[in-house]
Amino acid sequence: MLYAILCYHSEDAVCSWSKEEDAAVMAKLGAVQERFAKAGKLGPVARLLPTTAATTLRKDREPPVVLDGPFAETKEQLLGFYVVDCKDLDEVLQFSRELAAVNPGGAYEVRPIGFFTDGGARP
Repeated sequence: MLYAILCYHSEDAVCSWSKEEDAAVMAKLGAVQERFAKAGKLGPVARLLPTTAATTLRKDREPPVVLDGPFAETKEQLLGFYVVDCKDLDEVLQFSRELAAVNPGGAYEVRPIGFFTDGGARP
C-alpha cells in the first residue's frame, strides 16, 4: 500500500540552519532513504520551498480568492513529503522512526494514499 509521510517542522527553525547543518541532515536522511530506494519502496520525495513562496486558492466563495502564502496558520508547516510502498502501517512507521532519528524536531504524519486513475479510485 502506498503511504505519504508528511514532514512538518518549524520553518523558522529549519531555515535558521546553516548550509552545513542542512547538508548534514539531508545526508543522514539520504542514508535512511537509500535502503527503501534499493528495495523499490521509495517513491517521490520532495522538499517544499518556504511558505513565503506559497499561493493559496480559497474555495469558500465565488469567485475563488487567490492569496499569497499558506492557508493554515500554524507553528509548524508542511515542508516536504515522501511516498513509500509498504506492506503495512508498522513498516511505514518504522521507516518514519528512522527518518526522525536523523532529523531533529518537527513531526511526521503518515497517511495511506488513495490512488486515482482513469476516473476511479484504487486502494
